[in-house]
Amino acid sequence: MKANESAGAQSNLFERGRLLNNLKNNSQWDLIVIGGGATGLGVALDAVSRNYRVLLLEQDDFGKGTSSKSTKLVHGGVRYLAQGDIDLVREALYERGLLLKNAPHLVHNRTFIIPNYDVLGGPFYWVGLKIYDLLSGKWSLGPSKYISRDEVIQYIPMIEKSGLRNGISYHDGQFDDSRMAVNLAQTIIEKGGLALNHFGVTGLLKDDKGKVCGVKAEDKETSVGYEFKARAVVNATGVLVNRIIEMDDENKPPLVRPSQGTHIVLDRSFLNSEEALMIPKTSDGRVLFAVPWHNRVLVGTTDIPVGEASLDPKPLDEEVDYILETAGRYLSRPPQREDVLSVFAGLRPLAAQNSSDGAKTKEISRSHKIIVDQSGLVTITGGKWTTFRRMGQDTVDKVITVAGLPARPSTSMDIMVHGAPEKVDARDPDVYGTDRAAIDSLIREDPSLAQKLHPTLDFTLAEVVFAVRNEMARTIEDVLARRVRVLFLDAAAAIACAPKVAEILANELGKDEEWKKTETARFQKFAGTYLLPKMKMPVND
Repeated sequence: MKANESAGAQSNLFERGRLLNNLKNNSQWDLIVIGGGATGLGVALDAVSRNYRVLLLEQDDFGKGTSSKSTKLVHGGVRYLAQGDIDLVREALYERGLLLKNAPHLVHNRTFIIPNYDVLGGPFYWVGLKIYDLLSGKWSLGPSKYISRDEVIQYIPMIEKSGLRNGISYHDGQFDDSRMAVNLAQTIIEKGGLALNHFGVTGLLKDDKGKVCGVKAEDKETSVGYEFKARAVVNATGVLVNRIIEMDDENKPPLVRPSQGTHIVLDRSFLNSEEALMIPKTSDGRVLFAVPWHNRVLVGTTDIPVGEASLDPKPLDEEVDYILETAGRYLSRPPQREDVLSVFAGLRPLAAQNSSDGAKTKEISRSHKIIVDQSGLVTITGGKWTTFRRMGQDTVDKVITVAGLPARPSTSMDIMVHGAPEKVDARDPDVYGTDRAAIDSLIREDPSLAQKLHPTLDFTLAEVVFAVRNEMARTIEDVLARRVRVLFLDAAAAIACAPKVAEILANELGKDEEWKKTETARFQKFAGTYLLPKMKMPVND
């Protein structure tokens, strides 16, 4: 399984050595984007759509933080209607339509069922969803419908039947978040930009007038330091925006108020359906989803304020108990802690400058804000995955004004995301899209690569090889968390197959036995945080 040229010229496009050479050959950039999550990728995508020279730097991996830990929905936000945020919903529904058009291998139409156990509940939700349909306009995925009790049971066989009156079905989008992040990074490179993971910004460069004119950075793999000049720098680091702001001015107050959202993953038998379940009103007024995803069921989310931002926040017992208890009231087979295959938490970078106002996190606006400091540093905060492209467009519009870049119109709404095929199975798209042919080619050349990574999952060894050669994966975590989603689907399985992945990585990257041992141990310890404490970790031979 040593590296070769079988994947063709395309593999060379994303090879790290080639990317680093391109980095050294460019002394001046129009725009440097700090952060490789949804926000930063959106900014870089829009900037390359205008033919600016763009460099994106991500300190860990694309989508490492919040952007790989979403509820996997591309949606307008039904609950934002209740808050009266019509403009946000309309904008998100338009962006949802663009994503289905531009990334059909990653985004697809999903039917959601709202069960009704209340006499007044049905009409209330029916009116709201009809407004949702109206706001969708030509981008509608299908009309919402009033459905009978029997139809609800037909859609969701495992629904709690006692007291069930009827229900409503509506349509929204679903996607694979970290696969989207990886494909967007590839798209940016294909369009002439440069996106590097495991490359952290360590400081800001300023000219003699105190204006930001570039960044200091470090290649995390080699510890080699760099300085890059740019006409503009955008801080798009999600919940970590405050760290970059402090590099500019250590006296600046925090600009984001992190809110934690936790999800659990269960076996598909708990829902036994291809439709998703939406619980519109929980004990504390939140919305809970149970969504089919990669032959499992994803259940969440929570929404609680936290004091400190982190790339790897830990789920709280109270969050897990809340999800299990709430889901258990609506499922005929209530899930228990021992049923949880994986549990993970992400932090939302809510745009709230005053964290002492006492507002609940679910009431803080999910719209984005763009802030320009006196130094010229541009910071984008807030937002959500669905509107990442529009966030990028708005940010680049601001950068043009701040940095005096030549004004060029955005064309990012027309860019097809890497891997997008001409035709796709709308119900169950292959997340690799046009890249599937390259993976099949690897298997034809070496049939042993058809072996499954783990008996209970469909991912193959060929996908690991492809992740290293074509998708810029550098670590076991890059592969098992964000290229193939094993860690999120079954943490114990991820721990068990880590040695196989380490072996492939070592062969592909030229690493030694000591690296394999260290990297495997590091990942297995990390993956243990995706297991509930009462779950036993497997023992490796």
